[in-house]
Amino acid sequence: MQYILIDTKPEMIGAWNSYFKDQPNVDIVHGDITRLNCDAIVSPANSFGFMDGGLDYLISERLGWDLEKELQRRIKALPEGELLVGTAMVVATGDNAIPFIISAPTMRVPTNFNIDTSVNAYLAMKAVLLHARQHDDIHCVAIPGLCTGVGRMSPIISARQMWYAFQEIELGEKQDFSSFGAAQKYHRHINPDGKLWH
Repeated sequence: MQYILIDTKPEMIGAWNSYFKDQPNVDIVHGDITRLNCDAIVSPANSFGFMDGGLDYLISERLGWDLEKELQRRIKALPEGELLVGTAMVVATGDNAIPFIISAPTMRVPTNFNIDTSVNAYLAMKAVLLHARQHDDIHCVAIPGLCTGVGRMSPIISARQMWYAFQEIELGEKQDFSSFGAAQKYHRHINPDGKLWH
């Protein structure tokens, strides 16, 4: 599997280079994800499939607004009626250059509150990696800076979370916590800006 980490923000490119630069199957690109030729691009959407804001708006403009309707139809058909953060869904686009999107919510509803202190980029990245690997027609995936748009997560924290997810799923370095304290420490390590207690 080939991964393209692509974003228009130079800060995101620099942050990814801090973590991913030595990975042979990862390309880091400064550019527009909607202009790629790639099997799948990631839509960092919300749990209800609204694609009319931020990067999702640009994806809808490029691939057509019927994509949003199809995504919402499929989400409504789920038993839970929403696409939870930490899960993903592959949807065919009908476009030759970008045949699929992977919708991976980084937030339940569009919001810029508390996303920067969350581990949502980590959860969304894990879902992207798992779904891409399970799909026979996907061999190249383009992924933007997760949670860094509407969610306002700092690029370095987003890159950090995406890297830990990559380590676990792509490199097989799964965590095996010996205690609750160890799990809590790792959670804190994923996002040092997060809060465990109020």
